[in-house]
Amino acid sequence: MPRAAVGQLTSTASMAHNLRLCQQLVSKAARSGANALFLPEATDYIASSADESVGLVKPVDESEFVLGLREEARRERLPIHVGVHEPGVDSRKVKNTVLWINENGDIAQRYQKIHLFDVDIKDGPVLKESASVEPGSRILPPFSTPVGKVASAICFDLRFPEISIALRRQGADIITFPSAFTVPTGQAHWGPLLQARAIETQSYVIAAAQVGKHNEKRTSYGHSMIINPWGVVLAELDKADDEPAIAIADIDFDLLKKIRAEMPLARRTDVYPEV
Repeated sequence: MPRAAVGQLTSTASMAHNLRLCQQLVSKAARSGANALFLPEATDYIASSADESVGLVKPVDESEFVLGLREEARRERLPIHVGVHEPGVDSRKVKNTVLWINENGDIAQRYQKIHLFDVDIKDGPVLKESASVEPGSRILPPFSTPVGKVASAICFDLRFPEISIALRRQGADIITFPSAFTVPTGQAHWGPLLQARAIETQSYVIAAAQVGKHNEKRTSYGHSMIINPWGVVLAELDKADDEPAIAIADIDFDLLKKIRAEMPLARRTDVYPEV
């Protein structure tokens, strides 16, 4: 069975520092026998302001972080799924994207987050992602990888089941949610939402999460997970460690086929629209 590794770290505004953390994760994943490594949203950097984010962003072919991670993938022959920033069409904004870097170090797939996180929590964080991030306009069909057909979504996309259902209909085996959940929303909703997406699509869910204090303004919940199509949590990282960490799980295609065969989800698209 193919093996997936999910990584967890605390990104800062230093891309060089974050690359060093990811190099540790790549090494750990390779030693574990993983066939792919999944990293969080915004792994390249987490800034303390929109202006700082726009000042840090670089095209992927100029980003020291992306270039360094591509070299790691090539050296270890290990595909890497990673969340980064890219320059926006509007120079005052950035794109929140996830890249699939294949074992040759090439960027083979790119998805741009379509649902942006605008939230004002009482006695909690106020975040307006739409003020500095351009939304994507489409979901991408699942693509073949050494761990199965992978479909990408990002963080706040998790709250919209339509995306996962559409990706499952298009043939996904694994749906990913690289994320940087806040602590209040993570404590309330992170686990239940991930398990719901796995159960309702009968797919594996891999959710790599940022964890801990990034700067004075922002802290992430963590709890990176791999969940099977029955909703069972196979692997979870539960806290901020002194160093970046991985968790691993095998992707059992026999189980996936068994669940889908024994409980077929025949949608009544004669009654409601197909997603």
